Amino acid sequence: MEPGRRGRCHGGGPTAEVALDDDELVTRVRAGDREAYDTLVARHTASAYRTAVLLGAGPDAEDVVQEAFVKAYRKLSRYRAEASFRSWLLAIVANETRNLHRTRSRRDGLVLRAAAADPVGASGAGDGLDAVLAAERRAELVGALRRLPARDREAIVCRYLLDLGEDETATVLGLPRGTVKSRTHRALAKLRALLDREVARRG
Repeated sequence: MEPGRRGRCHGGGPTAEVALDDDELVTRVRAGDREAYDTLVARHTASAYRTAVLLGAGPDAEDVVQEAFVKAYRKLSRYRAEASFRSWLLAIVANETRNLHRTRSRRDGLVLRAAAADPVGASGAGDGLDAVLAAERRAELVGALRRLPARDREAIVCRYLLDLGEDETATVLGLPRGTVKSRTHRALAKLRALLDREVARRG
């Protein structure tokens, strides 16, 4: 169970654990509570790692996540609650992954294959990607994703493989909400076209 604070139930009932939300934990961290940041790290490590993997960090995903948490701690004074802490953190993860791409020539596609084998939240992500997944083999999907421009791939990864909403995706990618919507629509069209060409090529 995550660390929490104790509060009494009304009516003199037994003491119960009430989990602190992210913003309360951030407030405690700013006041010097290191354990509160440990709780944030434990709470968001899985989603941060998944984001790094799906955006192409490959075997360097753990390093990306570690660096992202270090930078998030250093920049915590800049965090504002207009967006969720999770979205703010994932934006740092996404930026660290882009930095990784800029400093290495290779791209590791194995992680996308793993993601496509069990996409996060795909069943509830919407008809667009579900239709593609139903119509084409996963290996073809991975190949098509890798051929998309990076910005289109990021939109699809965030919206459908990470199951982020439009607002969260906008925060993670640093884009206006309307741009996320239009880019995702165009990216899905490109993805379908790539898959259609692959089907035609096979005959």
